[in-house]
Amino acid sequence: MSVTADPVQDRTEALLKPHEGGPKSGRRWLMPVVLTLISLIWLFPLLLALVNSFRDYAYTAKNGYVSWGGFTLDNYKNAWSQGDFGLHFWNSFIITVPAVLLTLFLSSCVAFVVARFSWKINIALLGFFLAANLLPPQALLIPVYRMFRAIQVPFWFSESGTLLNSFQGVILVNVAFQTGFCAFVLSNYMKALPKELYESAVIDGASVTRQFWQITLPLCRPALAALAVLQTTWIYNEFFWATVLFQQGDKYPVTSSINNLRGQFFTDNNLVAAGSMIIAVPTLVIFFVLQKHFVAGLTLGATKG
Repeated sequence: MSVTADPVQDRTEALLKPHEGGPKSGRRWLMPVVLTLISLIWLFPLLLALVNSFRDYAYTAKNGYVSWGGFTLDNYKNAWSQGDFGLHFWNSFIITVPAVLLTLFLSSCVAFVVARFSWKINIALLGFFLAANLLPPQALLIPVYRMFRAIQVPFWFSESGTLLNSFQGVILVNVAFQTGFCAFVLSNYMKALPKELYESAVIDGASVTRQFWQITLPLCRPALAALAVLQTTWIYNEFFWATVLFQQGDKYPVTSSINNLRGQFFTDNNLVAAGSMIIAVPTLVIFFVLQKHFVAGLTLGATKG
């Protein structure tokens, strides 16, 4: 007795079976090669700076930077002492941590109101907070400087009696410029949350404040982690407003330490490279600690149809 094959099953297996050959099969290797080359081109300056940060300046001056040898740890020791990294790291910590926490909190509040309540001013409110990101900081330099100089504050809040030359002033500027972007991202994230959660919370008698703290914020953990990494990097590396608002060098953030490594007549590029590597360490640590949540926040919605 002969067994008759199922034509539908045979066709399905033929469609699912990967086709060999064809016009596109020879180009499958092209995209990985192109991406690898782009990655190497992008990483080359960073790797070159990392390698030369461990090399002696006299050796590279004689043999060139594209050479091998002359390795030493003196560049990091000298950079730490000459750049006064201990003081400036502390200054950056004072500025970055409160600014990031305050930015995420305020933007979460704005995003919750925009996403949770259907008011006619929602779009206008979000646009108002986002407008700060559309203006270049240089255009606001003189107005912000004069405003901070005119605002009188208690001496326990600022030693100068104004918002100039104070950490609080730099923190407020960074919060003002970053809140709009974070509110825009979080509002889109919160709008994707199931409305049934809030309906069940209302039936159970949960107040709006409780919905915000116990439902919304825990569900927004990936987005908050991704924004925390971005905001820490941006505020930590920001030096424009610090240069404008600070009048004393001992309050500058760590990005100013690079200027202390430049000589009057020549610059030891290996020493500067070592200082740059030192400055980059905190942001790398934060990224690797929050890497899981950061990737989850960036890829949210990628698989939704």
